[in-house]
Amino acid sequence: MRKPRIAILGATGVVGREITKITDELGIEFESIKFLSSARSAGSKITFKGKEYTVEEAKPEVFDNVDIVMASAGGSTSKLFAPEIVKRGGLIIDNSSAFRMEKDVPLVIAGVNDEDLRKHKGIIANPNCSTSQLMLVLEPLKKFGIKRLIVSTYQAVSGAGLAAINELRDDTIANLEGKPFENKCFKKPISFNVIPQIDVFCENGYTKEEMKVVNETRKILHLDEGVKISCTAARVPVFNGHSEAVDIEFEKNVTPDEVREILKNAYGVKVIDNPENYEYPTTRDASGVDPVFAGRIRKNLAFDNGISLWCVADNLRIGAALNTVRICKRVIEMGLF
Repeated sequence: MRKPRIAILGATGVVGREITKITDELGIEFESIKFLSSARSAGSKITFKGKEYTVEEAKPEVFDNVDIVMASAGGSTSKLFAPEIVKRGGLIIDNSSAFRMEKDVPLVIAGVNDEDLRKHKGIIANPNCSTSQLMLVLEPLKKFGIKRLIVSTYQAVSGAGLAAINELRDDTIANLEGKPFENKCFKKPISFNVIPQIDVFCENGYTKEEMKVVNETRKILHLDEGVKISCTAARVPVFNGHSEAVDIEFEKNVTPDEVREILKNAYGVKVIDNPENYEYPTTRDASGVDPVFAGRIRKNLAFDNGISLWCVADNLRIGAALNTVRICKRVIEMGLF
């Protein structure tokens, strides 16, 4: 099988740089590679595997003779270039929300629903960051029959980009020094605060972020409408790493010990669960590494056959870049480009 010709779209952004790094870490083999960005960043240099590359401006013609595009440049950019990539015989693995809920577009977590990759028609969607870590925990537990799911997310500012990271830093400094600060990325001050809003509100009172978790979970795990799902998403003053409190009601009886044992052997999951010794996952455990960490696994007191747990992950990796590159690797291994 020949090696693919690869491009990274949005290569100079926070996630794009992480995609570049993980492409090297996972040993993705390629015939050629391009780094693409907006006109503003074109011409800058990226060093990859000891070689210096010049970042090119993303235009339709640069996708000629490109097999796989890993894209993290925003929904409008993906909508603009995806048809051009497909028309030229390429495949786009897209990090934005542009195509996630399109019927003919596979929404994939590598290691969870790889077989859905075979259905692609030139576009594969990478799920929302908070959905991504949740799926690696839920997939091995699905055999007990998920009846009801309630998720509360506590999401780091890096999920909103570099400007949001800078805003947390600058707002914190201003707060500590007693100086005024004008927040721009968030509707409320983020330092020393928790904001119960991520994205805009929908007519049902939930935010778009919360509905992404609901709808994407259903699509990835192939759950029918009878499974009730609810989510509350909050932004917290943490630079990196999303945390989630997860309450699951199952059709079948399952004990916390069974869940621990299953998750200890699950793909992409590491269990830290010894609360008597204050051993449980935190965002510092997850930052910069691949696993989704699970802990605080206990019987849910409100549900029949219910389990409650806590999970954390590096949102820039499993929530975005890592899954994108893992999908790329699966596509190559399965000969789907």
